Amino acid sequence: VQLQASGGGLVQPGGSLRLSCVASGRISRYSMGWFRQGPGKERELTAFIGLNGGTINYHESVTGRFTISRDDAKNTVYLQMNDLKPEDSAVYYCAGGIPGRFDFWGQGTQVTVSS
Repeated sequence: VQLQASGGGLVQPGGSLRLSCVASGRISRYSMGWFRQGPGKERELTAFIGLNGGTINYHESVTGRFTISRDDAKNTVYLQMNDLKPEDSAVYYCAGGIPGRFDFWGQGTQVTVSS
């Protein structure tokens, strides 16, 4: 499965962006996640969604501001990001795999939050 992430860009603090991750194949049997890596930082799991959306988890820094969702019919995962802060600036990657693993990754999309 190949993943194509899009939707990044430059946004002012307090603004919103919606990231999309389109898969080349069916994702219904895979857990999916969004990771991010800021300048000089480790890559971190930002949001996770399990099979059928039954399990959803967020990094504590984005809880209440970000929402992950999936549309298996479209083989697409979304990350709605609201109330963006400068510290959210990073390259965002989508990834997926069988539960417990991330076997395939997208190329990343840059999000920059700045006034």
